[in-house]
Amino acid sequence: MSAQAKVAVAVSAALLAVAGCGSDTTVRSESSDPVVVDYPVAYVARSIPVDEDGDRQSNSIRRPAEFFAGAQLVLKDRASVSAAETVLTEGVFEEGALYDVKDLTVSVDGNQLLFAMRAPEIEDADDEDQPKWNLWIYDRVEQLIRPVISDPLTAEAGHDIAPRFLPDGRIVFTSTRQRTARAILLDEGKPQFTALDEDRRESAFQLHVMNDDGSDIQQLSFNPSHDLDPVVLDDGTIIYTRWDNMGSRSATHLYRMRQDGSGNEFLYGWHSHNVGTDGDRVDYAEPQQTYDGQLMLMLRRTENEFSGGELVYLNTDDYTELETPIADAPPGEAQVSATYGLIRTDEEISVGGRMLSAFPLVDGTARMLISWSPCLLEQAEDPDAAEGAEPLPKLPCTEDNLALEGVTEAAPAYGLWIYDITQGTQQPIVPVTEGMFFTDPVVLQERPRPSFSEGEKDETLVEEIAGVIHIRSVYDFDGLDTVGITTMRDPAQTTADDRPARFLRIVKSVSMPDDDVVDLPNTAFGRSAGQLMREIIGYAPIEPDGSVKVKVPANVPLALSIVDGETMRVGGRHQHWITLQPGESLECGGCHTSQSTLPHGRVDAQAPSANPGAPETGQPFPNTNPALFADIGETMAEVATRINGLAAPNANLVYEDIWTDPAVRAPDAPQAWAYTDMGTIAPEGAECFERWTAYCRLQINYPVHLQPLWDRDRQILDPDTEELLQDNTCISCHGIADADGETQVPAGQLDLRGDISADEPDHVVSYRELMFNDNEQEVEEGAIRDVLVQSTDGDGNPLFQTDADGELILDSEGNPIPILETVPVAASMSVNGAAASNRFFAPFRAGGTHAGLLNDAELRLVAEWLDIGGQYYNTPFYGADN
Repeated sequence: MSAQAKVAVAVSAALLAVAGCGSDTTVRSESSDPVVVDYPVAYVARSIPVDEDGDRQSNSIRRPAEFFAGAQLVLKDRASVSAAETVLTEGVFEEGALYDVKDLTVSVDGNQLLFAMRAPEIEDADDEDQPKWNLWIYDRVEQLIRPVISDPLTAEAGHDIAPRFLPDGRIVFTSTRQRTARAILLDEGKPQFTALDEDRRESAFQLHVMNDDGSDIQQLSFNPSHDLDPVVLDDGTIIYTRWDNMGSRSATHLYRMRQDGSGNEFLYGWHSHNVGTDGDRVDYAEPQQTYDGQLMLMLRRTENEFSGGELVYLNTDDYTELETPIADAPPGEAQVSATYGLIRTDEEISVGGRMLSAFPLVDGTARMLISWSPCLLEQAEDPDAAEGAEPLPKLPCTEDNLALEGVTEAAPAYGLWIYDITQGTQQPIVPVTEGMFFTDPVVLQERPRPSFSEGEKDETLVEEIAGVIHIRSVYDFDGLDTVGITTMRDPAQTTADDRPARFLRIVKSVSMPDDDVVDLPNTAFGRSAGQLMREIIGYAPIEPDGSVKVKVPANVPLALSIVDGETMRVGGRHQHWITLQPGESLECGGCHTSQSTLPHGRVDAQAPSANPGAPETGQPFPNTNPALFADIGETMAEVATRINGLAAPNANLVYEDIWTDPAVRAPDAPQAWAYTDMGTIAPEGAECFERWTAYCRLQINYPVHLQPLWDRDRQILDPDTEELLQDNTCISCHGIADADGETQVPAGQLDLRGDISADEPDHVVSYRELMFNDNEQEVEEGAIRDVLVQSTDGDGNPLFQTDADGELILDSEGNPIPILETVPVAASMSVNGAAASNRFFAPFRAGGTHAGLLNDAELRLVAEWLDIGGQYYNTPFYGADN
């Protein structure tokens, strides 16, 4: 046994004495610690949750609306085992009713308790008709308990949990109300509904604020998955946990914002999840601030059999990851255990017990109230025991008992304790009771009032419900200049065609409805549901130095892509949702690879910009248009915005060379990839961009917008005789019948017909052919069939059918029967994007077999559709069963 384990065993054995399971103790007598004894203590008492079979239920960070019947809110007169107790929630519901309570917090004056409570379930009611989680307040001066939202219809409009008081008396909480997001759906011309998380399992929780009487509810955050556990720090910052769940990523990280929702940014933990016991993968939960300003939180498994976690102190002032300091911070580690590492996060026996929650005391010490369960062992059943015999008693987790054969950790039973980390002692407040959990302890004691924080806002943008994104240079990766920015921005040295980044594509998440709104089959997403559905907000030109500054809609989740001169995404997809409040401006230095662990996403942590900006004030950039004079340090995007105005997103990719000084060389020719040049229907919403508003979106749906490209009449006729000279219509070659109606194998083994697919009735043939692997085909006796060839082994030797004994099976003529197999044909396109779909695009490039058969605008449509995921539909209500 390791030295650490021996220490844990000793501590656990000592603590077990309080629960009647040991003999030696380091636990203080309750009368020896008067600091908090004179203050009331409130907590939640609940029976251990079990399922219909009587088995203990696990809980999950990803299911915040779970209901575990059988909880009560209890007020204890003093922090003492013998103090009188009152069940505050008694009488709220009819006698004997089983309700649930959680997320208890206290006001700064110590006179009000704020918590979430859910009414008893309604027998035989559907899930959507069951009561919601509501917020409640108990005032100990008035001795009154009341719901924060008194109107029942308003209260039941969504689940409300995890409340905290703001400095001005308002309440920040997390909720499925999605107040603003639902209103935006209507403004977009869509039905109003509550969006699911990105796993499409639960209604997404978002941060909201309201007055303490339930009025003026405002939505603060707009993550497509859950935002949870807000806490208000002394400086007024709100720190919370966000489930980042885009694409293949799924983990909970720490974020922060101001109290008006501005400054919403990543804080910690993108690459720091294997930080539990022995590298156990954990998520972050329940951040809090200690009396001396330290950040404290729980490390929990996402699915948690033991319900608890490890309590740690976290230094986010100097770190963005466990071992990643911000600029100028000393090397070290961000995380320090608050329990000496004695409490495990995994399912191995935790000799230090299990911890469920903690509340730091405001008394100038490092002490806290904790919900803690001592470590006990279940003994293996005696096979010779008589039927009905009493089960063997639980054993304390001593070194000798841990060595017994067949022992396992008993299910935890949480009591409440005052824990002194500096002394390594615990004092009981509510003793461990079999079959019960005691959790969410708080002390009703006055605390310093936090500051109020809000950001600066442009009132014109507020009226437009818009914000601004400014990237100093897309050529900046973690503070490194990847291309030579000063060369790239100089027209005398670089032309537009030489620049790898040409446009910024702004992409928006599409809200996912539940089955009651629309029956959305998985086939609606097409080849992959990894990106769910996406809309394009529009495009903005990237200036020669890699900078871009553009107006974007506020209050929606946005992602960014860099687009090259072929209108294809450069690099991987942006895996981080960005949201802005109306009137807010966001500036970032540059880009970041998904593998990099360097600080990124935090303004105060990222490396200094690699873009030096303008070299002097009052002069243009070298060799650029003199009319575009700069201020020192400005990016080209800032200069262009200051002189020409702030650009709004464009539906088209339009380039105009405003920078080249004609005295140096001829400006680059203008370029445009416009939907009006396609000759087929433009993506829905394109007309909105003629007068941009914050509700303009581009929606691309394969059968509506891509299939017409293959069906479009591309015949070339003699201008005088109208004789058909050439038929370049895609399906004329890429179909199963030639011009005379004879059966043919589609050219290139690619069938682009819009008929219903035999492989998947929810898709057309062309989508399956383009996006899925297929078999090579041939015409035989007027019918199309798969080509079959003889199989070979690894050495290229032909294979034949054999019987069970390995003997060759012969045909009627005595010849061995070959094993036949189909010839695979790889898909032409990939959901990874246009750059990964070279088999499709290569023939259309200069010198290719299809050069000029699709115009630039048509190829642009194909490229952007692939870049956002190659979905069959990007509008949930298309093709679904309502």
